[in-house]
Amino acid sequence: MTRIAILGSGNVARALADPLAAHGHPVVVGSRTPEGLIWGGDGVAVASPADAVAGAEIVVNALPGAVSVRALADLRGPLAGRILVDVANGVRIGDDGFATALLHPGSSLAEQIQAALPATFVVKALNTMHVSLMADPGGLPTPPTVFVSGDRAEARQATGRFLADLGWRAEWVVDLGGLVTARWTETFPLAVRPLVAALGPVPFGLAIAR
Repeated sequence: MTRIAILGSGNVARALADPLAAHGHPVVVGSRTPEGLIWGGDGVAVASPADAVAGAEIVVNALPGAVSVRALADLRGPLAGRILVDVANGVRIGDDGFATALLHPGSSLAEQIQAALPATFVVKALNTMHVSLMADPGGLPTPPTVFVSGDRAEARQATGRFLADLGWRAEWVVDLGGLVTARWTETFPLAVRPLVAALGPVPFGLAIAR
């Protein structure tokens, strides 16, 4: 089984950690305050970010987009040679909790992370849906699409296997190619406020009909 580290201990980490552990993967959640973090699920350990990354084959960035580059740059050494699945979005969040603007116009958070971590294989995924769907893609009548972007084909393929363990069927996964394509998927949060206004606060994600 693949050793997986999840950096961050919020809703995204909680949505992913237990399903991955239930699939048999050793999972460690990296937190700045691991001693104060209580994790209810079985098979999930808690450690400092550096200790969580040590020995992991896949690392998930579940940190807020606004702090991701700075926090990950501090782990440049431990993250060298790892696959980093970036599920965050580089957007500014308003007082109402919705995205208001891109933090990296003409680029993307994923590209900024890759520039800060040149020896890490950054892959963008799982950033165009409600957190509750990340490990439950069949929870809606129409399954959402998960988009994968990354400059290294082998890292995108490994991410595809990671997604399969979260319940994503192959036909729900679209490999967009290079990391530059993350610029498109990272704009999705800007559509969330008007969609919630139209649909109500229900889980939804972007889906491609074909």
